[in-house]
Amino acid sequence: MDENELNLMIEDLCKSKAQEFRMLGYEHVTGQEVWECVSDKYQKQGVPPLHRIVNDILSLKVTSFMNWMTMSIYKDSRFR
Repeated sequence: MDENELNLMIEDLCKSKAQEFRMLGYEHVTGQEVWECVSDKYQKQGVPPLHRIVNDILSLKVTSFMNWMTMSIYKDSRFR
């Protein structure tokens, strides 16, 4: 697999997770937001192996995602 194929696969996983959240009633979740949530911790630790990225996406819980969204809003509003 080349890098482009890996990126498309990860994007599809994030869209799938966003669709799962929408089925649970969180209607406005996007794949991009799922990726931002999952990859947020990679900024400090570095990019992990592919199997860990896939696991992080597939095991993401709604509560963790909503906590991340809330903290993101607070961080963004502090500097405005």
